[in-house]
Amino acid sequence: MTPLGYARPRDVADALDRAAAPGAMFIGGGTNLVDLMKLGVETPAALVDVGRLGLDRIEELAGGGLRIGAAVRNSRLAADARVRQRYPVLAEALVNGASGQLRNMATVGGNLLQRTRCAYFQDTSADCNKRVPGSGCSARAGDHRNLAILGGSPACIATHPSDMAVAMVALDAVVNVRTPAGTSRTDVRELHRLPGSTPHIETVLAAGSLIESVDLPAPVEARSTYRKVRDRASFAFAVASVAAIVQLDDRRVRDVRIALGAVAPRPWRASAAEDVIRGESPSTALFESAIAAELADAEPLRGNAYKVPLLRNLVVRVLCELCGVDPPVRSLA
Repeated sequence: MTPLGYARPRDVADALDRAAAPGAMFIGGGTNLVDLMKLGVETPAALVDVGRLGLDRIEELAGGGLRIGAAVRNSRLAADARVRQRYPVLAEALVNGASGQLRNMATVGGNLLQRTRCAYFQDTSADCNKRVPGSGCSARAGDHRNLAILGGSPACIATHPSDMAVAMVALDAVVNVRTPAGTSRTDVRELHRLPGSTPHIETVLAAGSLIESVDLPAPVEARSTYRKVRDRASFAFAVASVAAIVQLDDRRVRDVRIALGAVAPRPWRASAAEDVIRGESPSTALFESAIAAELADAEPLRGNAYKVPLLRNLVVRVLCELCGVDPPVRSLA
């Protein structure tokens, strides 16, 4: 039996103090961490429960935005009338992200910080630079069907699994972080790092940092949706997804925000595609040019090359629907 400490801190300051102990880790809903502990991937010496620190509120912000506590459960966030009315893309992503049972336990902070579902990361007998720096990446020569085509590196091609985070990247959400040194704010699109040569360093957060809340900016009048492609209709992780928000003005695209999921080591903001579309009249040809620009730097391997046409067709179809343009008649793949 491996000893495991457990602490239920009385406040955030107490939680940060306890998390500073060697081998301590925060736990919220536990839907990811507990699985990794069972697999032997995570072996904390102690768990610091942050589920009862008063971080479970959804509050109004001046100007019409919302502040979402890190301990808010995904099911509650998806059902909140303000979220459904003002940020439907987020509600759709949450409902598509997991089964009802998991949504009832998973928290907003934990969802953002969940780790990859790459099979080699979860297999302690496999080589994985994310789990053991310098050991290699078994996925590159192995089964990489569901792994990254954008933003990967020779050291790692794992994908970030969150659906919620993809929508939050499209919404330009901001993460509020607490450390022993004070508080800070980080754009959610900058929260996760690309792997480079250090895939084990997954976020910009310092060790022992605690996400307290996420701020959503005031909503804009726009059309939005979240679309997810998966191997089966029941709960499954995405093989590709897109969150898109489009503002139209006199039949021109005044603004557009596009985030992609399951194709990169972090939720991927499609800035190159946005630059092509913004200010132009919507058309199938425009959208195809935009996603071609975004995929110009894609580096698929043999087993996941199908994601290139899949993502292209998915994004074009979604943008056509949001802009009232007849989509091309073809399959997604």
